Amino acid sequence: MHVHFYETADDTLLKFAVIVSKSNGKWVFCKHKERDTYEVPGGHRENGETILEAAKRELFEETGAIAFDIKPVCVYSVTGKTRVNETGEESFGMLYYAEISAFEKELHSEMEQVLLLDELPGKWTYPQIQPLLIAEVQRRL
Repeated sequence: MHVHFYETADDTLLKFAVIVSKSNGKWVFCKHKERDTYEVPGGHRENGETILEAAKRELFEETGAIAFDIKPVCVYSVTGKTRVNETGEESFGMLYYAEISAFEKELHSEMEQVLLLDELPGKWTYPQIQPLLIAEVQRRL
C-alpha cells in the first residue's frame, strides 16, 4: 500500500473526498454500524457532483455536521488493493480539512457514532491510509 500527495490532479481523476476534521479542538471520527474501528469522514464522489460537493455531503452524512468551514488541503492517491479499490491501481481523492461548529442531534447514515477525541484512535478502519492523511493535514496547516 502506497499513499502519495500531489498539489493538483485532473478533476476527472478525483473519485474520493476525505475530510480530516476538528470540533472545539478535538478530532472528529466516525464509527460504522458494521465495524468496531474508527475512520475519518469521507467517501465516493457521485455522478454530477463536484469534489467539494462530495466532501460537504459526506461530512454531513457521516458526522451530522450542519455548520462548518471546509478547505482543500491537497490531492492524495492510494496504490494497492483496499476494500474500496479491488484492482489495486492508483486511485485519487481530494483531502480536505474542516472545522465543525454544529452537528445535527441524530445521524442518518451508515455511521453509528461520531467521536470527538483529544488523541488519534487506536483501531483504524484504514490503518495504512488514514493516519498518513491526518499527518499530511497537520504538516500543511
